[in-house]
Amino acid sequence: MANGSPLTGIIEESQVIIDFGKYEGKPVSEIAELDPDFYKRLVDQKDNFAIRRHRDKTFRLYVNPLFSVDN
Repeated sequence: MANGSPLTGIIEESQVIIDFGKYEGKPVSEIAELDPDFYKRLVDQKDNFAIRRHRDKTFRLYVNPLFSVDN
């Protein structure tokens, strides 16, 4: 059994869509390939994010509104 993602836990990174910033609409797995530094910052600050299931049954990565992400 896989250990899971350091950012999304047991949910596959390809199923979790970024819902903020310049990468809005892209899956986390794509961000890991496109911008490894930004992905590392997301992992390091994962306590400031939440994953919610959207009405269209997709998983979305949201940022805490009190937290600032510079991307």
